[in-house]
Amino acid sequence: MVPLESLSPGETCFVGALQGGHRFVSRLASLGFTAGAEVTMVRNFGSGPVIVLVRGAQIALGRGEAHHVRVHRSEAGFNASPS
Repeated sequence: MVPLESLSPGETCFVGALQGGHRFVSRLASLGFTAGAEVTMVRNFGSGPVIVLVRGAQIALGRGEAHHVRVHRSEAGFNASPS
């Protein structure tokens, strides 16, 4: 898994894990960042917020927040069961 912030614009991936406290994880889950959700990077300039498309909505995340969202680059790499 790689951090969400490392994706290039246009790249699609799948949410693998959210790393952080309960409030952070709950907030992102309410925005649609749940295990297996498809995420497409819309804008990533290398500084400032990233903009992603998740469940039909564009979401802006701070770079620090995006660093704590771990994603799989392909559906084949996604495994919803805990290791």
